[in-house]
Amino acid sequence: MSVAVMSSALPGPFSHASIPPHITETDHVQRSLIQLRSKPEGLEKYIFLNGLKERDPALFYQLLLSNMMEIIPILYTPTVGDACSHYSHIWRHPEGLYISIKHKGNIRQILKQYPTSGANARIAVVTDGSRILGLGDLGANGLPISIGKLDLYIAGAGIRPSSTIPICLDVGTNTQRFIEDPLYIGVRQRRPGDSEMEDFMEEFMSAISEVYPELLVQFEDFSTDNAFKYLDSFRNRYRVFNDDIQGTGAVVLSGFLNAARISSAASGLPLTEHKILFFGAGSSGIGVAKQLVSFFTELGMGVDEAKTHIYTVDSKGLITADRKGLQEHKKFFARTDYQGPALTNLADIVRYVKPTALLGLSTIGGAFTEEVVKLMAAINKRPIIFPLSNPVSKCELTFQDAIDWTNGRVMFASGSPYKPVTYEGTTYEAGQGNNMYMFPGIGLGTILSKSKHVTDGMVEKAAIALSTSLNEEEISRELVYPRLNRIRDISAQVALAVVRQAQKDGVANNSTLNGFNDNDALTYIEGKMWYACHEMSIH
Repeated sequence: MSVAVMSSALPGPFSHASIPPHITETDHVQRSLIQLRSKPEGLEKYIFLNGLKERDPALFYQLLLSNMMEIIPILYTPTVGDACSHYSHIWRHPEGLYISIKHKGNIRQILKQYPTSGANARIAVVTDGSRILGLGDLGANGLPISIGKLDLYIAGAGIRPSSTIPICLDVGTNTQRFIEDPLYIGVRQRRPGDSEMEDFMEEFMSAISEVYPELLVQFEDFSTDNAFKYLDSFRNRYRVFNDDIQGTGAVVLSGFLNAARISSAASGLPLTEHKILFFGAGSSGIGVAKQLVSFFTELGMGVDEAKTHIYTVDSKGLITADRKGLQEHKKFFARTDYQGPALTNLADIVRYVKPTALLGLSTIGGAFTEEVVKLMAAINKRPIIFPLSNPVSKCELTFQDAIDWTNGRVMFASGSPYKPVTYEGTTYEAGQGNNMYMFPGIGLGTILSKSKHVTDGMVEKAAIALSTSLNEEEISRELVYPRLNRIRDISAQVALAVVRQAQKDGVANNSTLNGFNDNDALTYIEGKMWYACHEMSIH
């Protein structure tokens, strides 16, 4: 593929005349970076990158790959939240596939019309826009979530852009201001009832697996109840996983393992005696909690014993089994051992539980107050505090406050990036519990193994692979995650773990990898990664 810098280039012997004499590919990447940095606001930067990708995809991806740490926060959290909120007003050109509730009964035909052929398609990120980050029901405005996640697949694991499909299931929105917005791009109706939505999802999954037989489907930002429902319904019938539940669970498990290792070294507390308090009991919170239970069972605990190490809190307080009207997905971790009056204040809950780790997935900005953080520091020599909600405005605790209020003793990871903080002469780096550490490698490993399904074991082994991927310098700095600028190497290691577990679970269909030792398999995986420079040309 040859990508021209200027669409006005003349054909034939005049083609080079439209290109100035001192234009090189390296210069053009740098020129684009300068243009990007000239934009004062995040949303303007997002719009610039969006236009660049339309005009010159190879240049866009070369710019992304060579400046990932700067550009990823624009394409995804935190800036993608602004892009979604304003998408109907900044929309410029088709970027993905909208499957509408109006298409019900004809979804196969709609999918067959999409430019990506069935033989080439390998991964689709699918959202219904019902729970975008911490922003709620954005309806058809949710498509940038799918686009952004696929850009991270391309950057993080070398998935070929032409094999990706961003999809928004436009089934309406319950946010009235969008229905009333004259520029809203989606179906102007409220969301369907459960029965109609379930029929729609059945048709969609059947159709997409038929039209794209090699496709991995990643569900993204569905409402909590539907996220669990559709994962449970489809995971054993199709090649599908849910990043909010399984990806978040795996990446947080990995960070927790490294934080607990450091914390336990200071306190002498065995890993099996940690107590984890979850503030937020939606799909991500419960998904992470279940991933930790699965890990504890691998250590030899029974499920019931493992559950005793988990405490969950929602907007009404500590979740107990005697609460009336408790949602189904919250019942698994509802406590039966607390008999007192309802605990609704987080500080009181911390005093009661005495947790070693406090994990925030609530989307309530500033929820981890100075009182709460200092309580955690009083209970633990090295408190583990992960405020994981996105975007930054929804984060439960800033890195600066976490360092200040614990005198630098905190083991910290957030969902969005924070700059390093210097306290009493020491500079601390924030861990970022970014799902980008996890889903690109899971996707790559699933694709290369030609796995029929994504098993729980594949996800868990991905988490463990991430936790062991830190280099010596990162370990010496007490980081809980490796630095994101090594994402290609990390994704290859995660993919290898996924491939090996797929083989062990009997779901892998790529016999090529069976005879490879791990070094050869890793070389094979790395050799399958796509690079933009292979397709970039200014002529």
